Amino acid sequence: MPDLFRFDGKTIVIIGAGSGIGAAVALGAAEQGARVFCLDRERPAADQTAAAIQRRGGRADAAPLDITDATAADRTLAAVLEQTGRLDGVVCTPSINVRKPILAYTDEEYDRVVHLNMKGTFNAVRAAGRLMVTNKTGSLVVLSSIRSAVVEPGQSIYAMTKAAVVQLVRAAACEWGPAGVRVNAVAPGVVDTPLTAPIKAKPDWYAAYREKTVLKRWARADEMAGPALFLLSDAASYVTGTVLYADGGWLAADGRFTPPGM
Repeated sequence: MPDLFRFDGKTIVIIGAGSGIGAAVALGAAEQGARVFCLDRERPAADQTAAAIQRRGGRADAAPLDITDATAADRTLAAVLEQTGRLDGVVCTPSINVRKPILAYTDEEYDRVVHLNMKGTFNAVRAAGRLMVTNKTGSLVVLSSIRSAVVEPGQSIYAMTKAAVVQLVRAAACEWGPAGVRVNAVAPGVVDTPLTAPIKAKPDWYAAYREKTVLKRWARADEMAGPALFLLSDAASYVTGTVLYADGGWLAADGRFTPPGM
């Protein structure tokens, strides 16, 4: 059974490996025996993660990738396959959020969020799918969010894109399943990452999110590595087209009020 969670001899690509959840997943995959390719729009950040893996005795390479460039996504993943002879797993993490009311949103802000979160994710999924379907093997994990299911003021466009990611995952799973390719999503709750730094900077806001979880704390980025690696691994060989919520019980709790006597 322990071997189900190992990646010995496998090649895993982490897109967005330069920081936050992507870096944590890259480190975790390497610890489980994978050869890891750390891809990030910021090449120095990808290099840092790859270097951290190497210091721990793992195998890692780094390269730049902006997933809003479809040609670059195709070319970069094809290069990984050519270099190693295999592409066993891909994790796609990048996204951005502009927290503003709908009526205050500008066209430029809308385009910026949708361009990365939807088009960029689509480019990455399609690029990986082309190679995996041809090879008739592979597992793809995309980062969604609890905002795909629940929203709050100021989260309209981000939530829209994260719901779109879920539907993309489901459609890809349906289309590529006959070729032996699995596609799933991880939907985090509140995680301490650069994306959520503006919230952490405001103590009342940070505390409100903490109290909304049933575990009464924010997640660490490394706590998203386990869910992502599970979905990549042979332990999830019959899991596809699904969303794994790693949210500290956020979606399980209906409201913040505890009735008297409880």
